[in-house]
Amino acid sequence: MTTSTETDLEFVYVGDPMCSWCWGFAPVLEHLSEHYEIPVRVVCGGLRPGPSAEPIENIRDSLAHHWHQVAERSGQPFDHAALERDGWIYDTELPCTAVVVMRRMSEPETLEFFVRLQRAFYAEKIDVTDPEAYPQLLEGFSVDTSEFMELLTSEEMKRAAWEDFAEARSLSATGFPTLLLRRSAGYVVVTRGYIPWEPLRDALDQWMQDEL
Repeated sequence: MTTSTETDLEFVYVGDPMCSWCWGFAPVLEHLSEHYEIPVRVVCGGLRPGPSAEPIENIRDSLAHHWHQVAERSGQPFDHAALERDGWIYDTELPCTAVVVMRRMSEPETLEFFVRLQRAFYAEKIDVTDPEAYPQLLEGFSVDTSEFMELLTSEEMKRAAWEDFAEARSLSATGFPTLLLRRSAGYVVVTRGYIPWEPLRDALDQWMQDEL
């Protein structure tokens, strides 16, 4: 375990539950959380929310190609049957809103819930764009299901999700995953895009040795 003498350090992870490279990055984030005593704040970047959503028929082949690439590089599991939903809209607004709701209700569980949504979508072919899937996805988390479901479909939390998207843009996180380290002097870019754990750890350890 590597610790820090600076109490104000914070990792800021910008991703989207329906971003395949973010799913590939999930084990890296798990190692990161175990290796450093630095909190990780999750910001939803908004891959294809609302007006940017697309019918699956328009992007199915492109997504399948990316999924194969991510599986090959990261070893993460994918169930390609999730891409065979005819008439389905690839809209990431609701799962991003769900992450923001979890952050509101139980911030320490946000990253775990983010990964739960990823696993549901990519490996279990659960439609995370469907509100009816969420009671099942909340199993094992400490939040009240009824309250969560009420917030999930509220205009207040939809606006909060779009505030996350705006924050991501303000951090120049236009591609996902993006990992930043916030300290008193400002933000340091750790990575823009997927990187395996070992080179990420080595670069971070060296940076901390030099800078902190």
